[in-house]
Amino acid sequence: MSKPHVDGAASIVAACLLAAALACRRDGYEPPPSDRAAKGSETASRAVSLYVGLRACGRCHAAQMADWRGSDHALAMQKATGTTVLGDFRDRHITVQGVTSTFLKRGDRFVVRTDGADGRLADFEVAYVFGLRPLQQYLIPFPGGRFQALGLAWDARPNDEGGQRWFHLYPLEKIAAGDALHWTGPQQTWNFMCAECHSTNLVRNYDAATDAYATTWSEINVACEACHGPAGPHVKWGAPLKVPLPRFDPAAWSFDTIRPTAHRRVPAPSGDAELDTCGRCHSRRGWAWEEMVPGEPLADTHRVALLDTGLYFDDGQIREEVYEYGSFLQSRMRRAGVTCSDCHNPHSGRTRAEGNALCARCHRQNAFDTPAHHHHREGSEGARCVSCHMPERTYMVVDPRRDHSLRVPRPDLSVAIGTPNACNACHGDRDAAWAAAAVARWSPWRTSGQPHFGRALHSARTGVPGSAAGLLEVIADPGESDIARATALAALPHGDRTPEGAAQEPATLRAVATAVADHSPLVRRAVAEWIDPLPPAARGRIGLPLLADKVRTVRLAAAASLAGLPPEIAGAAAPLLVAAVEEYRRSLAFSADRAESHFNLGNLERQVGRAREAETAYRRAIALDPTFVPAVINLADLLATGGREEESTAILGEGLSKTPEDGDIEHALGLAAVRRRDMPAALTHLERAARLRPDVARYAYVYAVALHDSGDPARALRLLEQAAERHPADTDILEALVAWSRERGDETGARRWRARLAPATGG
Repeated sequence: MSKPHVDGAASIVAACLLAAALACRRDGYEPPPSDRAAKGSETASRAVSLYVGLRACGRCHAAQMADWRGSDHALAMQKATGTTVLGDFRDRHITVQGVTSTFLKRGDRFVVRTDGADGRLADFEVAYVFGLRPLQQYLIPFPGGRFQALGLAWDARPNDEGGQRWFHLYPLEKIAAGDALHWTGPQQTWNFMCAECHSTNLVRNYDAATDAYATTWSEINVACEACHGPAGPHVKWGAPLKVPLPRFDPAAWSFDTIRPTAHRRVPAPSGDAELDTCGRCHSRRGWAWEEMVPGEPLADTHRVALLDTGLYFDDGQIREEVYEYGSFLQSRMRRAGVTCSDCHNPHSGRTRAEGNALCARCHRQNAFDTPAHHHHREGSEGARCVSCHMPERTYMVVDPRRDHSLRVPRPDLSVAIGTPNACNACHGDRDAAWAAAAVARWSPWRTSGQPHFGRALHSARTGVPGSAAGLLEVIADPGESDIARATALAALPHGDRTPEGAAQEPATLRAVATAVADHSPLVRRAVAEWIDPLPPAARGRIGLPLLADKVRTVRLAAAASLAGLPPEIAGAAAPLLVAAVEEYRRSLAFSADRAESHFNLGNLERQVGRAREAETAYRRAIALDPTFVPAVINLADLLATGGREEESTAILGEGLSKTPEDGDIEHALGLAAVRRRDMPAALTHLERAARLRPDVARYAYVYAVALHDSGDPARALRLLEQAAERHPADTDILEALVAWSRERGDETGARRWRARLAPATGG
């Protein structure tokens, strides 16, 4: 059974620039979308009463209000009017992916004729605009209180920069109606995907019984109380705000007579209130708990993504749209006490100085803003600090974002592990070895021998034997960032497990057990998730203390891993386990509009032995998103385990019809065919699975075993030899190669594979 915890994606648009908007007049205020929405819930009404709005704040904070006007925060979301809509709706056309869409103006209304949820052309009226630079998106109202983000956006850049045009956010993909990424699908639903970070005091108000929203807000945009919390008590009685972000104090940093970099003259603010406030929207994360208390740790309400494959490169550079928080957590500046407001005005969103002058506030200009340091012609692109230390990647086709890990370029890592580097981003006509040699000449102390956590992560992710040792070094390094240490722990291999659960490497288990008391909630959450596949005794021994963790997302992860633990193992912690599981249920109920939550609920119910409830949860997940493959596979597995093979196969077949060419479903169909002893069908499905998912070693292994047992050992051997090159440390593949080589009388081959197997098993 596949049992990952799956989070919803982060928001589609990041229109905000950093911390807060302390501006405060009534300007920009909008009521909730409808009277029905305003009556959404008693809880929401009570919360709204604490929010006083822009006018009340502006009476005392006029300067902050002036900064905020026109900022990305102020314009994060607006009603669609002749003033706010930037796109050209004068009967303009665009054809993308075989669909011709038309943008029309009908009186005061803005209308888009495009493919709807049924794939047919229809007219849709724009209700709200999202953001304004470098692109603007448009929200369309749908039944059930939903608002969907149109996949077509307006390029707001000037003509001479290639802008002033309509374009599609997924130009290279064929995304048809019915796909979760289609603009009418669940991955583009404003209520869940975007709303939290574009309005103030957003309450989703989803009703699972009717599958409808009554979403409310206090302000349509990102205003003062979005970051500082409800100001009612502050205005009425002078009570302090929940999040009094520290005032920017340039005198906090100063130079001495020796060092070229400024140091703090006064201690850094205690805690991470400012960084966590910004990180609530400027991070890749899942929203786990609705009741947010301003100033409390981000990890209490949001599950921040680690440096996961696909999101970040192995060395921690940004890859997918991950925003700024995860990369800034890696930076040496963050560990030195730098915060967001040291570089950004949180109300205007603008940097506190332009160009290299911003960096020169803490890095002496005569030491760093000179060819002796950057080795480029003055005034050139290569002489800009950000070109080397904050390289860009472009998202949403036209939106460049800078990596906030503020790293030193490491082309030597590009040579070693294939990660990108700032040098070759400009010098595309040269290779990474050339760049590495240049950096080595300029800075001999920054050679390829310098440690970096990326090497350990890359070794683990590519199956290099003995990779655990490097990961353990990263985890134990007090000078390493918390997010890198947590990622290293999550990447630790579990090793081979018999049905009873073979013991793990003692060093690995000791490191994981020690990390239970780590200061970082990211590391402790990684522990809670890593223990999930362990045998019950080991899981309980390591994980039970996490049930009492002070940070909620750690407790939630522990509950997911420990649910169903036998009473004799839970022991005195049984009441804590019950409470944590109920807290986890409440977290999943909060996101009941998401297929992922019902999938996780199904896993939980199955763990505690409630098969009927698990089936209901999986079916609900599929009803919400028929393309959500993990729920399809787990439901099919549950049915097969209960002896309902015919239903199980039917579920898989229906799932494949919704997501053709899915290797995971093909593999499950192959196993189903094996169980009913239909080997021709099994071989067909297993071959497709191995071809579609060459990254999954298990699929190649199972297909090869099926070939071998069906009388084609030569082909099976060739297949596994190829798979061993992609997965050099997979013990199942290597053991089969040893056995099959010996079976063919090839002792030389058997010895060769046995030599590869020894380091993979620690033998």
